[in-house]
Amino acid sequence: MVNFNGKLVEATDSKLTSENRGYKYGDALFETLKVVNSKIFFWEDHYFRLMASMRIMRMDIPMNFTMEFLEEEILKTVEANGLSNSVARVRLNVDRGEGGKYLPGEDASINYNIVAETHPNPFYTIDDAFYEVDLYKDYYMAPGLLSGLKSNNKAIQVIGSIYAKENDLNNCLVLNTNKSVIEALNGNLFLVKGDRIKTPPLEDGCLKGIMRQQVLEVLRKDVNLIVEEASISPFELQKADELFITNVIVGIQPISKYRKKDYGSEFAKSVITKINAKLRLA
Repeated sequence: MVNFNGKLVEATDSKLTSENRGYKYGDALFETLKVVNSKIFFWEDHYFRLMASMRIMRMDIPMNFTMEFLEEEILKTVEANGLSNSVARVRLNVDRGEGGKYLPGEDASINYNIVAETHPNPFYTIDDAFYEVDLYKDYYMAPGLLSGLKSNNKAIQVIGSIYAKENDLNNCLVLNTNKSVIEALNGNLFLVKGDRIKTPPLEDGCLKGIMRQQVLEVLRKDVNLIVEEASISPFELQKADELFITNVIVGIQPISKYRKKDYGSEFAKSVITKINAKLRLA
């Protein structure tokens, strides 16, 4: 079942038309959520990121788009799909409806749709399977407010994923126009070198990731670590002890290999233990 503006319908009865602005122009935003036993992980952070993104996109936020209202709609969708007592991956999509060309029509209004599917792991675990990455250098990300949004404009991620598959890679690392490494195709990047932990700053054009925020909060509580939000050059990657990718669905994905360098995952395992402990206490 899919939730269209509060109405539950079968997935085959899609309410999206070819005139939808999200389809025609990418005039849409989304949040990907992990829901376990009807609890939305980090919901407050997701909600405020969505609201900030809607303001950047100059969308008129409906009065009823409160945190409580959207949470209720998400859980209603989870329940309709028989996932209330299990694990769900949920996508909340917000678009500007239909009408207009580049300039939205006078009657354009905010729509939302929510889909839920089953997901295997209730808490976060580290996958020790081999995971190889390389740089994606066909196109670069231009830093700015728009580059950090979870919008429906994901061309680099799409063609980068095709490139990774064609080259037998598990993922690719994205560069900005300054040739700094900013993120993976599906998450934020962290670099570990001794007691120094680095992740690219938002100003470099990376996504303002929810799991990135959680990891930074956990790391900054450890007085023995030096945590930096600083630009990462491609040359630094092969000098690192560990590299890992973060997103709210997987949690932490350690990188096993980048070019000729192999990496461990001990630090990543210690961080994910702390993230799980934080979730249990919430």
